[in-house]
Amino acid sequence: MSHRIVRFCRDAAAALALACAMLPAQADWNKVQQSGALKVAVYSEFAPFSDHGAGIDIDLAEALAKKLKLRLTLLPFPAGENLGDDLRNMVWKGHYLGYGPADVLLHVPVDPHLMADNAKVQIFAPYHVETVRLVRSALAVPAYDGIAALAGKRIGVEKVSIAAMVLLGEDNGRFRDNVRIFPTAAAALEELKAGRLDAVLANRSEIEAVFRGDPAFPLEQAVFQRLPRDGWAVGMAVRKDDQDVARQLQAAVNDMRENGELQAIFARHGVRMVQP
Repeated sequence: MSHRIVRFCRDAAAALALACAMLPAQADWNKVQQSGALKVAVYSEFAPFSDHGAGIDIDLAEALAKKLKLRLTLLPFPAGENLGDDLRNMVWKGHYLGYGPADVLLHVPVDPHLMADNAKVQIFAPYHVETVRLVRSALAVPAYDGIAALAGKRIGVEKVSIAAMVLLGEDNGRFRDNVRIFPTAAAALEELKAGRLDAVLANRSEIEAVFRGDPAFPLEQAVFQRLPRDGWAVGMAVRKDDQDVARQLQAAVNDMRENGELQAIFARHGVRMVQP
């Protein structure tokens, strides 16, 4: 009898532990539903994705909330020193000033190294592939056959960006004296449009949103040794335990891609969505 009781208690404890392990994912989704709102973190001053309450990621956040039958609560925030800071402040812990965390953060690189370094988050649902491109003034740089064509030209980049890193380091700093640093890519692109720069190195989506195919500002592929030629996918991040929240968001993105809604959001902002 005693062995039977011990075995029963042990089996019951195991079953309870398994049930408890399965509860948080559903409980977290239930918590989101009960709140009535989907809290979405987006980067601020990040045109064309999110800037002053408008952009691709803002439209995406609105569409996700609508599909999940929730109202939208946006949490715009400035990028931190690194992605680990952003994931900590906006996904799994919250900022020490009391801002966040959100239910989901948009525009997170879907990168295995980033995932390995941030075990408390789940990165999923890639919805676009970003690449760095060069846009030039056809008047100032009439022909382009490689980065050497920019010798002596005024080139704009955004501070603390991939574009700035690769350009400043190219060929032992060959172009450093001609590089102009701007707070955002949008600011650099406006200077190019005004004729105060000869070229800008920036993300393709940022360039497309400003120039929208204007032949006076051709788009070129810029090859750098430290730059991934095929670009990088961007997706979403939630807390590691929020498995059911992730499933709901993934299903919503899949549906938007299949019915063309996702592509239409990008097109409204002059950007061609690239399928991951």
